[in-house]
Amino acid sequence: MIEKRTVKLCLKGNRKAQKLLYNSYAEKMFVHCYRYVKQKEDAEEIVSEGFIKVFLNLSNVEYRDAPSFEGWIKRIMINECLMFLRKKERLVFNELEMNTVETAFKVEGILEAEDIYSLVVALPIGYRTVFNLFAIEGFSHKEIAQQLGIKESTSRSQLAKSRRMLKILMAKTNI
Repeated sequence: MIEKRTVKLCLKGNRKAQKLLYNSYAEKMFVHCYRYVKQKEDAEEIVSEGFIKVFLNLSNVEYRDAPSFEGWIKRIMINECLMFLRKKERLVFNELEMNTVETAFKVEGILEAEDIYSLVVALPIGYRTVFNLFAIEGFSHKEIAQQLGIKESTSRSQLAKSRRMLKILMAKTNI
């Protein structure tokens, strides 16, 4: 956990404090980013860009406690993911036939975190993005709509479709 003292040292340009801050959150933020982009290299790039923004905007945040500070960093990373998806992946929200998704999952009776991750990553980009923002990050449909520049009804629709597709994928893989 990062303390207020570490953040103050970062603001003064202390490289050891900056490295400590980065090392404390980089892996966790990588996991968040990887859920959105599917490519390790892309997630690494987003984390790097995100931490540049963290350090540039550190003076704009009031450190209250470690969890709220981590939430602030996570919000920056999510925004970086969304910007990346808009630029590189051409974030689109459209209909997709369920049988076009090919996946390879572990076929076991118990649904484990890796299985869930594999299922979510198999979703089309629009479904995956809305699902991550709603089900994992806890955003409301109104917030998702604002973040993505879509209607709330589109967010709801994409979530419903992603859930239907997840059920189909679970059935196909006997999970």
